[in-house]
Amino acid sequence: MRPTLLLAAFPSLLLAQETATTLKDQKALAVTIYNDNLALVKDTREVRLPKGTARLAFQEVSAQIRPETASLRNLTAPRDFWVAEQNFDFDLLTPQKLLEKYVGEQVTVVRSLPGADGSGAKEVREDATVLATNAGTVLQFADRIETSFPGRIIFPKVPGNLRARPTLVISLHSGVEKAQQLELSYLTGGLSWRADYVANLAPDEKTLDLSGWVTLTNQSGAAYPNATLQLVAGDVNRARQRPERIMERSDMARPMLAAAAPKMAEESLFEYHLYTLDRPTTLAVNQTKQVALLTASSVPVRKDYLLQGQNYYYSGSYGDLGEKQKVGVFLEFDNKESSRLGMPLPKGILRVYKRDSEGRAQFVGEDSLDHTPKNELVRLKLGDAFDVTARRKQTDYKSLGRQGKFGSVHESAFQVELKNAKKEAVTVSLLEPLPGDWEVLQESHPHTKEAAGTAKFRVTVPAEGSATLTYRVRVRW
Repeated sequence: MRPTLLLAAFPSLLLAQETATTLKDQKALAVTIYNDNLALVKDTREVRLPKGTARLAFQEVSAQIRPETASLRNLTAPRDFWVAEQNFDFDLLTPQKLLEKYVGEQVTVVRSLPGADGSGAKEVREDATVLATNAGTVLQFADRIETSFPGRIIFPKVPGNLRARPTLVISLHSGVEKAQQLELSYLTGGLSWRADYVANLAPDEKTLDLSGWVTLTNQSGAAYPNATLQLVAGDVNRARQRPERIMERSDMARPMLAAAAPKMAEESLFEYHLYTLDRPTTLAVNQTKQVALLTASSVPVRKDYLLQGQNYYYSGSYGDLGEKQKVGVFLEFDNKESSRLGMPLPKGILRVYKRDSEGRAQFVGEDSLDHTPKNELVRLKLGDAFDVTARRKQTDYKSLGRQGKFGSVHESAFQVELKNAKKEAVTVSLLEPLPGDWEVLQESHPHTKEAAGTAKFRVTVPAEGSATLTYRVRVRW
């Protein structure tokens, strides 16, 4: 039956007395938060409903609720229980909103005036009509219109659609008169989470200790006390829609961090991964909270020095290609059980620290980590090397014109000098993106074909010394 037909058949729904429910009626609360500023809330409350038609004011819901997703279930007496209409009242009670609602209505203005004989002040009351509230208040008295007036305004009542807190008003029918458990589920914005990781690198840089934290942020305009908390990691598709009304919160405080020790259990869910906190937790309004996600110690790690080439090197004469070229520093480890890990890692930022000679932890770099399944490689760029440098120059170039089906053929020779100021030897990987059909004609160090358009050289540079890579390549396209 369509809602309009229900209302036509049961007009008493529109006149039913309103019953309010607040957080004090709450019996259970579950919150599932997704990556993309989206959460599913399941709020179970015990409410005494009359038999027949009723209006239920479900208070203290999220201010960013998506009303079209709200669904109310009766867990106690579902027989003859149905919902006819739902209205989300998001106009919250403030002095300005109250004044706006009374445009065209009558209010009472109270002024304090000194007594005629010098005695104490006395109150004078006048009725006035609110004409406008745009950039100021305009009042019409019996004999004048004023825009600036001393005193205070008295309102006869609060309008029905102006609420002290976000409220979902539900017109329903109950089959019995008694206390019943009702579960309201809905999607909302304003709740988000992200993963943050901290890695402490061992002195020999062979292993690291890894801890993962989930950072939760609640800007939804509602509190979620003692909630069962679950997090979904993965890219959930959402249909495009018009921008939703977001409530203005100019009084939003800067969130503080709170931490909890127990880590989260993990399981597969469809094509995503679900993490569950093993205890209830409270998400306060305008709060950021941290809870432990994972810990792993002595994870084997590898350091890699990388010099990245450019494909334009091979199509012209360039000579010296720079005084110094940056050599990137990368860390990589395997997300495997054999490496003391082996669990799906949600995307986030991984920050790496290492202790100095005095034992103080120092920040040495960070990188973004994408959703990483079990048994995958994790590779992080931490920065550029200070003591390992490179200088590249082109030592020969020839344009060989057309050859058969190829419209352009080039031959180039390069020299890459690597220097190492460290007290230990390092190995530098050089990735050379080669365009078209390519062939290495000469090389001082053997290369591997990493991909169709990439050659990789590995050069070991001695401690406090240097090494030089030379190679000649022909490219056709």
